Amino acid sequence: MHSNKEMVKMGVLETGGVIQYSKGLEGVIAALSSISAIDGAQGKLIYRGIPIEMLAKYSTYEETAYLLLYGELPTKNALDEFTVLMRELRHIPPKVEMCITELPPNPHPMDILKVAVAHSGLYDPDQYRCCREGVMRKVIRIIAQIPTMIAYYHRARTGQEIVPPNPELGHAANFLYMLHGKEPDEEEARIFDIAMILHAEHGLNASTFAAMVTASTLSDINSAIVSAIGTLKGPLHGGANERVLKMLDEIGTPDRAEEYVLNALKEKRRIMGFGHRVYKTYDPRARILKEYAEYLSKKYNDTKWIEMGEKIEEIMIREVGKKGIFPNVDFYSGIVYQFLGIPRDLFTPVFTMARSVGWAAHVCEYTQNNRIFRPRAYYTGPDYVEYVPIEQRR
Repeated sequence: MHSNKEMVKMGVLETGGVIQYSKGLEGVIAALSSISAIDGAQGKLIYRGIPIEMLAKYSTYEETAYLLLYGELPTKNALDEFTVLMRELRHIPPKVEMCITELPPNPHPMDILKVAVAHSGLYDPDQYRCCREGVMRKVIRIIAQIPTMIAYYHRARTGQEIVPPNPELGHAANFLYMLHGKEPDEEEARIFDIAMILHAEHGLNASTFAAMVTASTLSDINSAIVSAIGTLKGPLHGGANERVLKMLDEIGTPDRAEEYVLNALKEKRRIMGFGHRVYKTYDPRARILKEYAEYLSKKYNDTKWIEMGEKIEEIMIREVGKKGIFPNVDFYSGIVYQFLGIPRDLFTPVFTMARSVGWAAHVCEYTQNNRIFRPRAYYTGPDYVEYVPIEQRR
């Protein structure tokens, strides 16, 4: 008779059947969704049927958020009402502001964001409204407040005066305004808006799934978003663009890229910003962000970063492209954010700012036909162990 551990290694059950086991739940379909679809082989991404390229070209973050939350593009009146509501809900409660600005300046900003989102739920006037309208107001309030939380914390930790939201500015432009204390130019605001669209949604990634698991227990939306933030904080999920720039710092100049990449591949070290669990070709979001990284490099006459990036891309595609390893969204987004003056440790909070709408859309969709998540584990321990009284243990 084989032990359970031997059976798992062999891939068979006691009954002789094959174990239905997927490490990391890879490939397991856990929900039906009409929110987004990814074609990893063709490098395509759609939101509610609309290609991401079209949204990046024609849409805004507010319109894309409406599309994801409500399932269709808004009419002009509907978009105007949604935009006004987003701007009205940007302000955070005074006690939440006090909490954010008085926290220590050294924790990771994602930890501050977890505290702030959890805290804000205590003062949400719609927290006990369970109707669709009440739930949607709670969702939109969180999406609107997260940029304010991030900007307030950064201003406070750097000893700068807090800059309140500007009701005349769009979602992306307002964040840059609160962060820097001055209005961004139209080009910068639009590029950041596009970056937010590209990061808004991406199927059942780890953080979205975490939010859905929490929501499936019928917990509140703030708790679901906090679960997602905690998951996104992990370096295997969020923060890869920050590590891309750290890698570029180590390389230093484009002429050193070849040696660095080849040595890293030889030593089986990961090249940050390359490869994806789903995409086996060029990430469509990376293509768009690369164009804006190139544009900003020329605009600010600082081409070192993009030259290194393009050189690394050339080498990686040559060496491992046949294995399906290509640039992902993180590779060029960090360069874009750096040119926009966003501090590196805020890259993951900015990811949160964009992805919050995707999290909320999936939570709302899944809980309409809810079933609590309860996967099983296959036991690999011993069948029987004698209990030994403590005085007899050695």
